[in-house]
Amino acid sequence: MGQLEGKTAVVTGGSTGIGLATAVRLAAEGAHVFITGRRKAVLDAAVETIGPASATAVAGDISEPADLDRLYDTVRARGRGLDVLFANAGIASFATLEQITEAHFEETFGVNVLGTVFTVQKALPLLNDGASVILNSSVRADDGVAAFGTYAASKAAVRSFARTWANELKDRGIRVNVVSPGTIDTPALDAVAAGDGPVTKAQFAAGVPLGRIGRPEEVASAVAFLASEQSSFILGANLYVDGGENQL
Repeated sequence: MGQLEGKTAVVTGGSTGIGLATAVRLAAEGAHVFITGRRKAVLDAAVETIGPASATAVAGDISEPADLDRLYDTVRARGRGLDVLFANAGIASFATLEQITEAHFEETFGVNVLGTVFTVQKALPLLNDGASVILNSSVRADDGVAAFGTYAASKAAVRSFARTWANELKDRGIRVNVVSPGTIDTPALDAVAAGDGPVTKAQFAAGVPLGRIGRPEEVASAVAFLASEQSSFILGANLYVDGGENQL
């Protein structure tokens, strides 16, 4: 029997990368996992990877409140509430201070911050007492990588919200924590480091003390820990999964 047997979980951005690896892990631990993403075909493929009996896909964009309503209506229809929420969906792109535009700022904060806020807020009526909420921040919130300022600021905001929400929800036994991945080998990293960006994938990897880029499954293990009773005395914490990037 897995650590999450009979539980219900939501993973936003669950069709690829860290989100998909986490959905696979939570399902392996016994949870039924609802995943979101913008591309239906990719979501459908993710359900096959997770296992159709253990996953439900709901296409949508977390920056669109109506899409979140549709997600949670689907969860509600299952009739078991919500035990684990991994607010994972996010976007990233480079822009120096000189290059930041209103569109760049609004898109980044619209998904990473506003989308995360409403992902959690709209889940509140469904969250069972004792549920676990995990927010996906980033080591980039701390390290000042050039041209990543908007993304870094958005992830710092996520970390800040986690502290407040942990305090607000603790009386229901709901634990809010954060996972902060470092450089992880995902399609999102490939997209960010491609082209003429100021930091390449190899340069990111060179900054990891363990000498390699992390695997999505390694982040998924951290999320599974925070989702389970094994982390029952952990609240408002920020767990770095970064190969030492922010530690050494």
